[in-house]
Formats: sequence, C-alpha cells, structure tokens
Amino acid sequence: MKLMVSEIVKAVDGQNINKISNTMELTSVEFDTRKVQDKTLFVPLKGNRDGHDFIPQAIESGASLVLSDHVLDEKTPYILVEDTLKALQDLASFYLKKVNPKVCGITGSNGKTTTKDMTAAVLSTTFKTYKTQGNYNNEIGLPYTILSMDQETEMLVLEMGMDRKGDIELLSTIAQPDIAAITMIGESHIEFLGSRAGIAEGKMEITAGLKKEGVLLVPENESLLKPLLKEVSQSIQTFGLSKQADLTAVIEEETREQTIFTTRLVEKIETFTIPVLGQYNVTNALIALLIGAHFNVSTENIKKGLAHFDLTKNRTEWLKTKEGIDILSDVYNANPTAMNLVLDSFSKIESQGKKVVVLGDMLELGKDSKEMHESVSEHLNPEKIDEVFLYGSEMVALYEMIQLKFETDKCRLFKKEEKEDLKKELGYKLKTQDTVFLKASNGMGLKEIVDYLLNNH
Repeated sequence: MKLMVSEIVKAVDGQNINKISNTMELTSVEFDTRKVQDKTLFVPLKGNRDGHDFIPQAIESGASLVLSDHVLDEKTPYILVEDTLKALQDLASFYLKKVNPKVCGITGSNGKTTTKDMTAAVLSTTFKTYKTQGNYNNEIGLPYTILSMDQETEMLVLEMGMDRKGDIELLSTIAQPDIAAITMIGESHIEFLGSRAGIAEGKMEITAGLKKEGVLLVPENESLLKPLLKEVSQSIQTFGLSKQADLTAVIEEETREQTIFTTRLVEKIETFTIPVLGQYNVTNALIALLIGAHFNVSTENIKKGLAHFDLTKNRTEWLKTKEGIDILSDVYNANPTAMNLVLDSFSKIESQGKKVVVLGDMLELGKDSKEMHESVSEHLNPEKIDEVFLYGSEMVALYEMIQLKFETDKCRLFKKEEKEDLKKELGYKLKTQDTVFLKASNGMGLKEIVDYLLNNH
C-alpha cells in the first residue's frame, strides 16, 4: 500500500486535526500493535478491548499516523473519524479503486479457502495476484486484505465469510467483484440463519456488489439456489459433477495424495491433477477452472496452477508422525455436509494399518444439531473404518447411532473435559502405518490432538 495523508483524509471523510503533512506517505495499515512499523497507519478497533487504548503503544512502535473516533492530544498524529471500522472499510474501497485489479469473490459453507487457494494459483501463472491470507475473510479481514495488496496487483482473490445475514452483502459491496463464486450450501452458522434456505439467501448476497457485467458461478446441484438465481441480472455459470452443469468433470483416479479428473474446458477433453483428495475438491477446482478461463489463462497454465497450489494450513492436510502414522487433519471447521464428504473420501483410500476416525462436535447447528450429528452415521462403515473416537457433548447422538454397527472396543466417546484421556487412548491405540482422520469445529481444539500426535509419535 502507498497512500498519502491527503488521500486517506478524503477516503475516510476525516479531519486532519493536528495539521499532519498532506504529502506524508503511509505504506501499511495495521490494527494489531505487534505488526506496527515505520510509515504504518494504525486503525484502533473495538473488540474485547478498545483499540484506542493502544494508540500510545502504536506510536511508540513507529506508527506515523492513527485514526481515532475522538479527539486526541496535540502531539498525536491522527485523523478524526466517526467510526474507525467504517473508516477502514472506506479506505479499502478507495485503495481498491486506485489499484483497480480484477476482483474474484469466493464464498460458501465449505471449500471457500481451498477454492481461493486454487484460484489464486491458477491466476498467478499469468497475472500478479494477491489473495486473502489465512482466514481474513470478515468485515475486518477483507478490507485489511485489500489494503495489504501491492500497487501492481492485477488479480485479487477475496474469500468472504459470514456468520449472519447481511455479512456477505457488506463484503461484496466493499469488494465490487468482477466474478463471484458460491462453493456450496452447507449448515455452517445455521443457528444464526435458521435453515439451509437462510444460508443460501445469505450466500447469494455476494451479488450485491457484483459488477453488472460480472459473472456468478454456482453449484448446479444446489436446489436452494435455483429460485434465487431468477433475481440475478448478471451472467450465471454452473459447475458440478452432473452432466447438466455448464462445466462438469469425471474423476479418473483418487488417492490420498492427489485426484485426477477430466473435463472439457474449451474444445477438447483435458486431464487435470490436484494434490488433494476428494470429489468435493474437484468441484472446487472447477471454480478455479472457470475463473481462469474467464480471464483467458491458458489451459496449460491452469493445469500448472492446480497441480502445485499452496493449501492454507489446517484445511484437509496430510501429516506424518515420526513413527510413521499418517494423519489427515481437517480441524478448522465442520458441518455435516463437509464432514460427510471427507469421510466418504477417507473411506475409499487404502491404508497398510488401521483406519481410525476422530470426530468432534460440530458447533452452531441450532435446534437440529442432534439430527445433524446422527446423519454422520451413514458415512461410517465398519468395513472401511476400523475404529471411531468421538469427542464432545453433541457427539453423544452419533455415538448412540453407531454403537450397533461397531464393536464395543472399536467405538469410544469422550466428554469435552476428557481431552487428555482421548490423547492417551489415541497414543496407545495408533501404531506405525495406521491412518487417522480428525475433524471438528475449531472451537473443539482438535489441533491440540494433532500437535500431540506429531510431537509424541
């Protein structure tokens, strides 16, 4: 980022109270004092603590300018604004228009981070590309991402997350995407949105800022989206594994390290390889294919991008312990649709040792949580999974469903306060050449279990 004080004042509709030089240039924006350096604009935000309390610390760390929603002393270089979060978002909109990259917006109940990574990898073969880092995908993270991109950026890939109705509308309005994609409609945050239909409506808010000449990419098999698409004025393209989709695919080979699929992208059927397992990742790749083709990335470059994309940590990643235990870690989030899809793929892979599953509670599922946890039972087959470890209060429902399918010593339930017992039991049961899959909502802290296994086995 490079913005002069005069540009910042204009963008945030603020007041340069202490007459800071309008020509002074700022090169970064931070809301975390630990990241502040020289020529940083510090934006204090209100959370558990009011960021304004840390303004002296930010100045001491080298911040050249701060935003504030109230008057500060005459020694502090600051711009007075009405609301610092709104100012951050307005500044991001201003900078986005100044740099003027093509913008890709990606949302969905599951797969949006992987799809973002795939899409950025495809575009970066041809363009200077910047993408959302980590999970900076909310009303703070998205504008921060925009303000963190280089001035030479040609393609910007933005992940858009939501907890409640209106979240995606705000993000889309800030980002003004040229092309937007909805990966899938699952059950994440259903507690706040009431139903999958409510989630579908929330995801469709991505059209709020989608340019008039823009394109919306949607899964062909999602019936909840179809009535909502009638209100969309922009072009629509569908993707999926059914023949009815505008872009479809056939999975040719699926292993733990990669999935190979074929699709007719332009004139002939082409073969693509992605370094991850699962048919759900093939549909994610189809989005990256469509976006790449939209911006005229060559088929060969699309292949290269997909074959070597960097996956954000904690998203269905393979790890190996010192003793040779293979871990499939997917511990960042969970909803029934996503959990069932990965279980289906995990069930297909081969293992020289036992195949073990560790599942923790899926949170924020609301009144239907019991039924949703029970539904996972259909995806746990004792002929393909040797042992199941369940963790948390919500998993009681699943435990009661699968007790009859699995032998007593092959299915264990641990309460949330029994995490140490779970660690010890896994440490005792898992041996060299075994393969274990772990998945739960982030709030269950299964990453701690993954780290324990990596450090002790």
